[in-house]
Amino acid sequence: MRPPVAPPGWSRWLVPPAALSVHLSIGQAYAWSVFKPPLESAMHLSGTESALPFQLGIVMLGLSAAFGGTLVERNGPRWAMTVALVCFSSGFLLSALGAATGQFWLIVLGYGFVGGIGLGIGYISPVSTLIKWFPDRPGMATGIAIMGFGGGALIASPWSAQMLESFGADSSGIALAFLVHGLAYAVFMSLGVLLVRVPRSEAAPTPGAPAPLEGVQVSARSAVRTPQFWCLWLVLCMNVTAGIGILEKAAPMITDFFKDSGTPVSVSAAAGFVALLSAANMAGRIGWSSASDLVGRKNVYRLYLGVGAVMYLLIARFGDSSKPLFIGCALVILSFYGGGFAAVPAYLKDLFGTYQVGAIHGRLLTAWSTAGVLGPLIVNRVADSQEEAGKHGQDLYSLSFTIMIGLLVVGFVANELIRPVHARHHIPAPREATDDAAAERRQSA
Repeated sequence: MRPPVAPPGWSRWLVPPAALSVHLSIGQAYAWSVFKPPLESAMHLSGTESALPFQLGIVMLGLSAAFGGTLVERNGPRWAMTVALVCFSSGFLLSALGAATGQFWLIVLGYGFVGGIGLGIGYISPVSTLIKWFPDRPGMATGIAIMGFGGGALIASPWSAQMLESFGADSSGIALAFLVHGLAYAVFMSLGVLLVRVPRSEAAPTPGAPAPLEGVQVSARSAVRTPQFWCLWLVLCMNVTAGIGILEKAAPMITDFFKDSGTPVSVSAAAGFVALLSAANMAGRIGWSSASDLVGRKNVYRLYLGVGAVMYLLIARFGDSSKPLFIGCALVILSFYGGGFAAVPAYLKDLFGTYQVGAIHGRLLTAWSTAGVLGPLIVNRVADSQEEAGKHGQDLYSLSFTIMIGLLVVGFVANELIRPVHARHHIPAPREATDDAAAERRQSA
């Protein structure tokens, strides 16, 4: 499939909506917690077990982005979006079969493995294209697209909850809900496949914007050999672990925190909380990434990691005494979580240039895979063990929140260690860039 080249006069502002259609769809992953209680009830699962499809999905997201990044750069965004459409929708259809037949492993395989490949390829599919279309405002451009991933649950959470209420929360109702999700997302993602275009190489540059290969350029192969890549990997991993721990268990967490209060949280209110977190996640992606164009990437990550640790401390100490405090702190953490994702492609561009930023971004997303296991594992395992010890309410989560604070401090230190990439890793001229790309193609062949 050849990358679709934009005709003369085609507006670059049509690219973000194409990216949004894919990211809004695959962002449904953040609404997984809506399916956890009915799955646990219908299939007799523990909290740790019901998190497996989500965890495997995030692992596959990072792995498929890492190994598929070079293919996405080579085949273009339309090919990548098509692969994402097929995998993500097929994952839901397999999950529907698993729920209907009572085979949980099919849900893990479908939603986690197959759907997770769709997550990874779909996530990186528009990033490189957007940076090439908007070299003057990379943070804002990637923020618009990646905002969709954060906002996906804002649509999916109430939609899924309503479907489970209408179809029933038993196995057949869950299966029907999965089936409708798969078909609806296939139609919506096809809009992005049809709309996306790559810029014409001979097109005039955007007024005031730098040339695409101006400045420092580092290949993906060289980037992973630099300490800057691994420091940024650690920064992303710690920030994501802290946010995803809340996100994956959001609905049961707020219910547990206020179970013994005079005004416990209902199921519909918990679903509304998930939707609010998604809104914060989405707003952080466009807001904080746009701010990073003004204040710099390192400063905005100082904010995510430093203030994020303070927010976790407030929830751990005073979260069960005030719903507004709990919800406010969780919203700030999720805005930083989303902002961390949205600003990282621009951070990569600052460090390594635009030459193979999509492939480098794909490799960096293995940090997300790691965090996708760490965050839910820490929160669920600690909550399960605390429950077995007879604890309840806020006490189920106090230890895991303390761990999150420690992880954010580690990420803050890693961010401080990031310096400009040494000149020995730079590609000095287009000829060397071409030679390097040819060498990489030979290696991957």
